Amino acid sequence: MKKISIIIPMYNEEEVAKTSYLRIKKVMEALNQYDYEMLLIDDGSSDHTMDLLTQIAKENPKVKVLSFARNFGHQSAVTAGIQYATGDAVIIIDADLQDPPELLPEMIALWEQGNEVIYGQRKARKGESAFKLLTAKMFYRTLNALSDVEIPKDTGDFRLVDRKVIDVVNAMPEHNKFLRGLFSWVGFRQKAYLYERQERYAGKTKYPFKKMWKLASDGIISFSTKPLKIVGGLGILTIILSIGILVYSLISYLFNLNQLTPGWTSIMVAITLFSGVQLLSIWIISEYIARIYDETRNRPEYIIAKKINFE
Repeated sequence: MKKISIIIPMYNEEEVAKTSYLRIKKVMEALNQYDYEMLLIDDGSSDHTMDLLTQIAKENPKVKVLSFARNFGHQSAVTAGIQYATGDAVIIIDADLQDPPELLPEMIALWEQGNEVIYGQRKARKGESAFKLLTAKMFYRTLNALSDVEIPKDTGDFRLVDRKVIDVVNAMPEHNKFLRGLFSWVGFRQKAYLYERQERYAGKTKYPFKKMWKLASDGIISFSTKPLKIVGGLGILTIILSIGILVYSLISYLFNLNQLTPGWTSIMVAITLFSGVQLLSIWIISEYIARIYDETRNRPEYIIAKKINFE
């Protein structure tokens, strides 16, 4: 029998953990031609999520639980899941049930047809604010404009991935992984699966603006050097502008066009423009340097405090 591994990262999901588990269990038991395992990753929850996962694992030996020593983030939780998964195919799905587990049989059927990465692509997103929809749209458009790799629009981490692709991704030692970008970068036979994303079953989103910003910066910096080229372009632009200011100042002086204090306009424009460009350039370059520094430290992406049902 082929084995399917289902990875479910959780962070303060006590309101949905049990329901999410039961719905996924029901779907997988109906697919009795497959063996399965469920990897529930507690990403340092501060509520009763880990207590619920412990009880679930006691009831079902097919459920394996990894508990982090603290909150390391969604991408780290998914990374841990794919590193510990043993299935012929791996499914990544969030616990909030916005990605319905009942769609899994159709994704598995596409895998059986020879597709090696089946990614969920949202044709509609229910229950999300206009701000959320706008920022998501801007993120993917910006990312693809800057990236050297085409990353499918309106996708998340909800996907099915073949074992051979998982092995390739696991062999990559980099930190700050942007997994949906990596799964596109490695290639193989990929297939979009269109679906309607549902409203969150319960609880609140675990992706506030701060985490969304970090995910966006990880995606852009991991898959593009174009921001550095933009810095060079800004440098050239400021040189052209400074020449323009110089020409304007000379003309104003010769023809007495400037009624302000002599030199005021050129000094203020030059100071503010160059200061802004320099600070912007330093910020962009520092983001890349910070990633290099993070890689050289070679710290683990996550620390596991507890394992349940692992041999």
